[in-house]
Amino acid sequence: MNDLTLNELNTLLAVFARAGVEADAGAEGELLQRLSQARAEREELDNMDFDDCAGGACKL
Repeated sequence: MNDLTLNELNTLLAVFARAGVEADAGAEGELLQRLSQARAEREELDNMDFDDCAGGACKL
């Protein structure tokens, strides 16, 4: 499966919000939690400055 972009994750989460899905709503809630976690991870990756890693200063 291809990774979703930050924009795609935000769009999916907006659809869940409009549908009124809660985090404790069974299978839909579990998917909502997984999408929220994926968005947080994608935001972190998108905000990383890989120029700071030049010369082996950091490890991924």
